[in-house]
Amino acid sequence: MALVPYDENVLPALSKLHQTSAEFNLANHRIRLSQDWKRLGVAAVVWDAAVVLCMFLEMGNVDLKGKKAIELGAGTGLVGIVAALLGAHVTITDREPALEFLTANVRENIPPSQQEAVQVSELTWGENLDLYPSGSFDLILGADIVYLEETFPALLQTLEHLSSEKTVVLLSCRIRYERDERFLMELRQRFSVQEVHYDSQRDIHIYRAVKNRTNTEL
Repeated sequence: MALVPYDENVLPALSKLHQTSAEFNLANHRIRLSQDWKRLGVAAVVWDAAVVLCMFLEMGNVDLKGKKAIELGAGTGLVGIVAALLGAHVTITDREPALEFLTANVRENIPPSQQEAVQVSELTWGENLDLYPSGSFDLILGADIVYLEETFPALLQTLEHLSSEKTVVLLSCRIRYERDERFLMELRQRFSVQEVHYDSQRDIHIYRAVKNRTNTEL
């Protein structure tokens, strides 16, 4: 997620996002996450798209046990933490300024016996992708990462690099603007995309994408 601070006086309706922590009962665990809106902005609070994606995973819609997963733009790390608690080996990523905050949330919520199954790592989309073996993940997770148009080319490049034709990409998002639709159009040129879940109460869509064979990197 982008590291964009906001003035809480401008957005009083989002007061819950200014709370210093958020708690959830997911994957048979009580998860308590620190939030830091003032310092890190949107990267350091829990958005509805993350909660909906966690609930989708919790319902058993994806086989996670023993799978190799990566979360992009992890923010607080909620999605990656839940995936790990459900049995996946997870690399949880974000930009460098968020890593200390993200690491603390992971350590707080992953039991000692599962810590080795989780890695926190720096990943700025489109940069230094050679540090991540191409096509090496079974599952790519992203919650509310489709919102800044200037990041779309780098995000698409990153998704292509990380995916093989067997990789499942799950993107959870609210479609707010025409630019979000344009991102989905671009994604459909490179991946087979289908909507697999819609939470009408929160207005959150979950899309499943699998890389087209013609775009599989050799």
